[in-house]
Amino acid sequence: MPRGASMSSPSKNPDFLDNSMKRESVLPGERKKNGRQKKCPQSGSTVMKKTANGRSKAGCFTCRRRKKKCDETRPSCLNCQKISVICEGYLLPEVWRGGRQRGEGATVQPFFLTVPRGLPFLVDGIETDVDRRFLDHFVHDLSKLLTLHDGITNPFKDILLPMATQHKGLMHSLMCLSGLHLIQSDPKPSFDVRQEEHFSSAIMIWTADIACAMNIGAVPAQDGLLIEDPTVASTIVNCLISICKGSTNGEYRLYMDSARQLVSNRQSENPTFRNFLFEFFIYHEISNSLTALDRRPLLADEYNDQGLPNFLNDPTVQPSNGVVLGVLDGLFSRYITRITELRDLRRKRKKSGREPVVDYQMIEEALTIDASIRAWDPGQEPDTPRWIAAQFYRQCTWIYLWRTIHTSQPSSKITAVVDDGLEYLRAMAPGDSTQAVVLLPLFILGCAAFQQRQRPHIEAAFETLQEYSNFGNIKPARDVVRRVWEMMDAGDEKSWDWEVVMKDMNIDLLVT
Repeated sequence: MPRGASMSSPSKNPDFLDNSMKRESVLPGERKKNGRQKKCPQSGSTVMKKTANGRSKAGCFTCRRRKKKCDETRPSCLNCQKISVICEGYLLPEVWRGGRQRGEGATVQPFFLTVPRGLPFLVDGIETDVDRRFLDHFVHDLSKLLTLHDGITNPFKDILLPMATQHKGLMHSLMCLSGLHLIQSDPKPSFDVRQEEHFSSAIMIWTADIACAMNIGAVPAQDGLLIEDPTVASTIVNCLISICKGSTNGEYRLYMDSARQLVSNRQSENPTFRNFLFEFFIYHEISNSLTALDRRPLLADEYNDQGLPNFLNDPTVQPSNGVVLGVLDGLFSRYITRITELRDLRRKRKKSGREPVVDYQMIEEALTIDASIRAWDPGQEPDTPRWIAAQFYRQCTWIYLWRTIHTSQPSSKITAVVDDGLEYLRAMAPGDSTQAVVLLPLFILGCAAFQQRQRPHIEAAFETLQEYSNFGNIKPARDVVRRVWEMMDAGDEKSWDWEVVMKDMNIDLLVT
């Protein structure tokens, strides 16, 4: 360009504007001046858009591994909760850092967060709110109904419950017993369901423990004592479950037979538990012999002259500290078992047609027992509730002897003794702990109530006992007594033999 020519800007040059408009007016698909075709698609073509396929990479690890769609609910997704699997959490997003931070060596490592699996149960068997309700009922209500101890000290709370915290099967048995009893006064579907679950778990564990303890179909435990005490305790509690349930089909027999073998063959190294176990078991075993024809105690050879087991030589073990009546004072083992033998002999002589049914030898033995009962010392402090209950036991033991030796006919003697027994019964407060051991002597007293005026008092005593303990075996026991009354009124000589009456009624249960 000449040095004198003026320079004009492109925006003011008409030729430049015309050329620019021409270049931008080239239509798609037309060729440029240089011969090349524009790369833009033709106007008639369809533009393809990228669409999302609905998959997310932010799901939890569990759903991604299972190849399932995750709802990404945090901290635990709902899909995992529905199928009861543990949600393993989510991958935390990587935190972006600037170049300066990366240059300083700040590297970001991927962090995998796993949702905690939850805290374990502190005590196996106490896992829900219902379980805690069962436990509260056992500690504050049920335990005091099972023995004479209703105060702070109670073997079911002091011995069995701490043992159950280390043995799941025993805890299930205790909670089943508590739940079953609670349902009687507070029926709720949730209680019923949970009680059945406890029972199923208790029986499953108990069966395995018994097999292990007896070395039947299982490898023996390395430490026999570790399994022995909770297993025997579970056996006793399962027997109490049948009592509370009021089962009349002999459900208790399995547990009593197992307990008999365990008690006979093994002795616990814990003296407190051993003494409690023996007393509680012997009470139920000998009581069972009063109501079932084929149940006789097998531990009589292990008693000493005082009617106590040979290993019970601890002078601190006194009847006044017993959990029940009749065992530590020798009443059961020294007198009641001998009366039961006389009843068996009478049946045997009757069946063989021998006359007289009660011979002179039986009379001599009965007179010896009569003298012993008169001289018997219950070992209780006089005029206390325990002493009154012990006198009631003594009274009913004599009635048991009279009903065994004499014909089943009313007499002034038996009427007077039953009246005295009712006086002892009235002296026992309805809410006192002695009500826990009233059912057996009340049953014997009722089976000797020939007079119509005596029977309403017997009925009222059954009602009082039902209100106190609410155990299921009270009503069947009362039904047997009523049946004996019907036979008495009809002049049936067989009314003396309530064991046969129970068998004919298809009632097989523990009257304890």
